[in-house]
Amino acid sequence: MQDKTIDSKPLTTEQLLDFVSSLGKFSITIDQNLRIFKTPDDAGRIFLILHSKSAPLRLEVGTDAKLAKLLAERYESVMPSRHISPKEWIEIICAGQLTGVEVLDLVRMSFNRANNVLT
Repeated sequence: MQDKTIDSKPLTTEQLLDFVSSLGKFSITIDQNLRIFKTPDDAGRIFLILHSKSAPLRLEVGTDAKLAKLLAERYESVMPSRHISPKEWIEIICAGQLTGVEVLDLVRMSFNRANNVLT
């Protein structure tokens, strides 16, 4: 999904939720101000953490350790996760440094990683 309306603009919560819904099956756990998205099976592997009450949008995704380090060094809006393994998980503040499409690509990668572990 490459939505032209989000190429160069910061990602919104609505756009993120629409995109995640298009990826496949998942479950959501709500914990205080976090929405935790997991694979729907018994393993329940987390692929996305959405900070519900954050403006601008703030989320966390799993990625390769090398990519996580590279993104954190390149963008001040990307930092190691505070909730899950900071070597392989990043927190992203969607304020415009990364385009909406780039953020959605990272969400897709995290979703695929969580699901591939199970196969």
